[in-house]
Amino acid sequence: MDSKDIEQKLARLDDLRGQIGQVIVGQQNVVEEMLLSLMAGGHCILEGVPGLAKTLMVDTLSKALELDFHRVQFTPDLMPSDIVGTEILEEDHGTGKRFFKFQKGPVFTNVLLADEINRTPPKTQSALLEAMQEHAVSYGGERYALPEPFFVLATQNPVEQAGTYPLPEAQLDRFLLFIHIGYPSADEEIDILARTTGVAAPEVENVLSAADVLEIQRLVREVDTNPVLLQYVANIVRTTRPGGEGPPMVEDYVRWGAGPRAGQAIILCAKANALLSGRYAVTLEDIRRVAHPALRHRLLLNFQAEADRVSTDAIVSSVLESVPEPESPIR
Repeated sequence: MDSKDIEQKLARLDDLRGQIGQVIVGQQNVVEEMLLSLMAGGHCILEGVPGLAKTLMVDTLSKALELDFHRVQFTPDLMPSDIVGTEILEEDHGTGKRFFKFQKGPVFTNVLLADEINRTPPKTQSALLEAMQEHAVSYGGERYALPEPFFVLATQNPVEQAGTYPLPEAQLDRFLLFIHIGYPSADEEIDILARTTGVAAPEVENVLSAADVLEIQRLVREVDTNPVLLQYVANIVRTTRPGGEGPPMVEDYVRWGAGPRAGQAIILCAKANALLSGRYAVTLEDIRRVAHPALRHRLLLNFQAEADRVSTDAIVSSVLESVPEPESPIR
């Protein structure tokens, strides 16, 4: 692909942001982090209190992409077969013979919205594990590949904990980014009221095809990363683990630190951020931009942290402040 084709693909990413902006007011950071996750070929969780347009955001993104989209509402009675599919008994009308046929579930799509994922038991949550990691489903001794690209966006509320099932650490680690959605500003809230209480409904156009998304994901991996910055990311991840030379917050509040997959997430998303900014080399600012959403769900805090109301974001900030920056970083 020549430079002109690359520029055209990047221009379509700007169009994609514009299409989402027609429906979603504000939340630029959230939209950008969703795009980074998509470009890096990973999955993400959106967490925010009810009414912050989490589901609408994912739905709008899917409409702007020329991809298949399915939504699954996670509930306490949802079964694994409701996600991956099941075998059904069919009959050959010509011979009268009966046979089992695998009926594919909603996971066989390009974009899967796992709405309120923490409202279903662990058995059903785990049904997504193989699909998210392997991009395939095993059933009845057979392996079924999922369409490409495959992108899971899960939503959950941080409140109303009664009747919820927190995601196990193994599944949390499968998500590339954990995105926090905050309240809108005063001006944005007024704009929301004006847009959502009238008659006009914005039309969202397709701006990227499946082939475009796969090409962008390939381009992301070709973005250059200086070995000095690779060492910097490794130092950040290792500093999150207690028992080393980390800051006091890590020793006091962290039970388990981030694993190697965290470093992979930071590098991939930093590459995506560089490409989204029109650059073909990762900078220190790219790494710092993605560190919080890539790390916040990969730190397991102890009871003292909960008692002192210490968040993982505060610990990540402490780690970033304590790790020396490279002597000659690419800026």
